[in-house]
Amino acid sequence: MRAGTSETLLRVEHVSMRFGGLTAVGDLSFDAKRGEITALIGPNGAGKTTVFNCITGFYKPTEGAITLIHEDGTEFALERMDDFRITERAKVARTFQNIRLFAGMTVLENLMVAQHNTLMRASGYTFAGIFNTAGYQRANREAIEFSRHWLDKTGLTARADDPAGDLPYGDQRRLEIARAMCTKPHLLCLDEPAAGLNPRESEDLNRLLLNIRSEEKVAILLIEHDMSVVMGISDHIVVLDYGVKISDGTPEKVRNDPAVIRAYLGVEDDEEDPEVEAVMAEAEALAATEHPAAAVTMRTEEPEVMPPAEVRQTGSKGSATNAKPENAATVRPKRAVKNAPATAVKPSPPEPESPKPKKAARRTAAATTKTASKATAKKSAAKKPVASTSAPRKGGRK
Repeated sequence: MRAGTSETLLRVEHVSMRFGGLTAVGDLSFDAKRGEITALIGPNGAGKTTVFNCITGFYKPTEGAITLIHEDGTEFALERMDDFRITERAKVARTFQNIRLFAGMTVLENLMVAQHNTLMRASGYTFAGIFNTAGYQRANREAIEFSRHWLDKTGLTARADDPAGDLPYGDQRRLEIARAMCTKPHLLCLDEPAAGLNPRESEDLNRLLLNIRSEEKVAILLIEHDMSVVMGISDHIVVLDYGVKISDGTPEKVRNDPAVIRAYLGVEDDEEDPEVEAVMAEAEALAATEHPAAAVTMRTEEPEVMPPAEVRQTGSKGSATNAKPENAATVRPKRAVKNAPATAVKPSPPEPESPKPKKAARRTAAATTKTASKATAKKSAAKKPVASTSAPRKGGRK
């Protein structure tokens, strides 16, 4: 990939960023050159956006130095500056993962907002703008002309008067880049600009970024997961994994780096990876070990009560048992019929011995004997003569 100049624009030296006990970025160092596209890649959670936040003043790094060097040799210690001065004086612009346009304003107005500081200086910070002086009118015309220049470069001229929120997603992405370029940056930081774009929109984005690099001589620092974009336009790639740099160089070098393949693109051959081999050996040893049988208790989500003859319990050895013999029945006397002679209830014939516990059999036999005894007693009472009731009671009328 053809580069612009070899001058270093951004120098990151031994930068670390900690959040309590968590180290998001650890001892990171790299350079970004003027007129080149430097890609910062790595798995999710590798610390890429944290690096962006440190460069643009949203975070103050725990350790290290971040220096921006202009063409005239002026150096800016970004780690000591707030985000407003980094944008205004050091000339660093950025976009975010999520689109942050003024959806209710027109496309042209979104670009005019990016030139607010220039217009405020031209207005004398109020009075020249109120009285619409000639100097302010000239500055306003220049701002509009510059905005239309970037609308033309991004292919949005026909939508200049449309609300930004009405643009298709790909056009909104390009509008964000155009707005950032209206601040006339030396360093343009783009956080996943190709996220959500279709292949045609990604190609349009690639052409736009290559045009910015070659014609504007701006250094572009790019975070991106789309490898077709990264490998297609980057001059220099830095790879992070858990906040630590694991590779740094040209796209060809990074593409063939085993550490990058393992951490970012996936292990090329699992059998050659020592960590994978160790895990597989442990799994095989565990599978070969004999384990004692375990008792498992299961319960359905909607338990229901079943008749005693259908209830089953599973013993420790899997044999089916029942708390009550399947064919056993409690023998009860028949209900007496009115005016019918009492008759003895014959006990039920003995059931064949069931292979159930002895206690259950004894309870069944006892119940049968008790029922037969009661029936015999009733029969004897029925044959006994009834005493006469004609004799007067003591103390009664004669």
